[in-house]
Amino acid sequence: MTGTIGDFIDQWTGDDSTCPHVKICSSMLPQDPPKNYEGTASPPYLPGFGLPLNYAPVDDNRELALFYNALIVEDVLHKESLFLTNANWRKHLLPLTTLREFTMLRLMNQLTDKLDWDKKVFDEAIIEKWKAEALSAEGLDISPAMFDWCIAELQYKTKQFKSSGGLVTVYDGFIVKSDVSISPSLQETLKTAVTPLENIPDREKDWHPGSGERVLDLVHPSLFPLVYGRSRILKEDVTSLNDCIERCGEGEVIPVPPSYQTKGWRSPEDKEERKRKEHHQRVQHAVAGRELDDDRLEPNFEWWRNPYSRRFQWLPCEVDISGEEDSVKITSYINNLHPQHHKNLYGVIEKIIARAIPLWNLTLTPLRSPETIVQRIQYKEVKYELDPEKADGSEEPKQEDDEDYHHFYCRRERWIKRMRRAVQPEPGVFCEPPLATPTSQYYLDGTDELDPQFTVDLRRDYGESGLQIIVKLANIHLTPEKPEYEGGTWHVEGQLNEHICSTALYYYDNENITASTLAFRRQSDPNVKITYEQNTDDWLQTVFGCSGDGPAVQDIGSIDTREGRLITFPNIFQHQVQPFKLVDPTKPGHRKILALFLVDPHIQTISTAHVPCQQKEWWMEAARTNQALSRLPVEVQQLVVDAVDEFPISMQEAKQLREELMAERKSVIKLFFEHGQ
Repeated sequence: MTGTIGDFIDQWTGDDSTCPHVKICSSMLPQDPPKNYEGTASPPYLPGFGLPLNYAPVDDNRELALFYNALIVEDVLHKESLFLTNANWRKHLLPLTTLREFTMLRLMNQLTDKLDWDKKVFDEAIIEKWKAEALSAEGLDISPAMFDWCIAELQYKTKQFKSSGGLVTVYDGFIVKSDVSISPSLQETLKTAVTPLENIPDREKDWHPGSGERVLDLVHPSLFPLVYGRSRILKEDVTSLNDCIERCGEGEVIPVPPSYQTKGWRSPEDKEERKRKEHHQRVQHAVAGRELDDDRLEPNFEWWRNPYSRRFQWLPCEVDISGEEDSVKITSYINNLHPQHHKNLYGVIEKIIARAIPLWNLTLTPLRSPETIVQRIQYKEVKYELDPEKADGSEEPKQEDDEDYHHFYCRRERWIKRMRRAVQPEPGVFCEPPLATPTSQYYLDGTDELDPQFTVDLRRDYGESGLQIIVKLANIHLTPEKPEYEGGTWHVEGQLNEHICSTALYYYDNENITASTLAFRRQSDPNVKITYEQNTDDWLQTVFGCSGDGPAVQDIGSIDTREGRLITFPNIFQHQVQPFKLVDPTKPGHRKILALFLVDPHIQTISTAHVPCQQKEWWMEAARTNQALSRLPVEVQQLVVDAVDEFPISMQEAKQLREELMAERKSVIKLFFEHGQ
């Protein structure tokens, strides 16, 4: 092999035999962190403490062993992952999808909201009624072929609906909804267990900043998060529900991560050339037996996006799922939920996590086997309904006697663009998997059942290591004085510090509010092969809803967030709460939500097992029960407590830190999604 080291990196195909320095470079990759006796990664081996903040596990093929996340972009700089390629991640981007296919997805979602839909899709009279309504609906672009496909697909989906106990997969299977996973009795138990968090003096209520006292935070991860350079972390062991408060203040202050571990980058030069130069530097150092200090990389970078934060991380709790089916045990405190005062609520949340796991399994499976996703409408070539080139001459603009040809040509081109419309594509005929895709190797022989290795089963796959889950409880309150909720912002959950892969939302109490929905959109892969006329892009908006000079962000659809519904969705989608208002404007109303954010189980992050309680109020309460302190007069006790000002963190400081965290994440969302990827 001849040429420079940079050249042979470019030529390397992934086969170790073609790369004589692979073993040297592979030795620089971090190994899987060791586990302690409880199955939890010890702090010295966690991202941000013992491992680089941007550490990510890689598999045997040197691909990231993580579920795809909307914040993982192709230009994120990974210190360890020397041989990752953009192609490895591009397969996880969903292809650019036609507007008509999104119409089909929305129709199937709406039909599965109907009572007994699994029976009605086999009733010919009902099908004909639905078809007539759909084809005559104003503003709905749907054809008979599209409707027929939807009914056939829904008939097929009834098998999974019945076998799963009432779970419905919509929008390519990524979003799962269920109105039966949480029983009415468990729903009432949750309402009762949450009541002590609500029945507090008005001065203690934590209204979410910027919500105009409409959104009441009961438990929110942005309050008392991990703060680099401020929070204390245990170096040798972990806390439990019993000692997390008394160990407040133990451990060492977690250092602020270096900047090179936190930022994506884009070079002023050609990006690929920038990567080749960096690889060249790294391999040269590896061959010489030296590890390259990232600060010595050529400084020809333009830092611009921050998928990681150097300041904050939400803290998940540890969840043991190694027991019997439906067995779930929270083993470290839920941040901002007192483990003794709200012990009953812990038990209820455990039961709801158990009900959410089957939904998460279905949501995450397409991320493990994206090749099995069926594209219902193929669009390979742009065609037009009217070809003005062949139009009747009386319709076509004619050159005026005193008009030069250039002016006439431009006028005629404008007429062509105005007159013609791209032909909307049609679906074929629905086929059951695996016939629907060229990926039969993903299915068990002779069946439409996915091979288990291409599915996700959290208990099967991660029962030994457990799960990490971030918990949020929030209420939206409307009053006659404030009768409307204007809706939320488009966002994904967390930054890459949290490694959130999926969210579960349980809507457990709606009162006197109009129907509310949760909308979704996604970043699609614009690299599709389509035959079209040069210098034309008018068809992009007509067929795909995108513009030629804008990001490939596509609206997917929405989910009805009715009371009693549990839904899960992956963190590849942006989502936005849609507006709603009071039904009776003379009475108050509310919507109450339990949110569970699942940390990617491929990686262990810093959790409440590693960071003892940081709340000064919790610590003060526990301190006053100390035998020595309790013998002092109350005034002296307060003086002792007030003298402790460095740590723990007061509520006043925590709220200021929350404002800073929210501002940072708002800027991240703006950079990533308002400007596209």
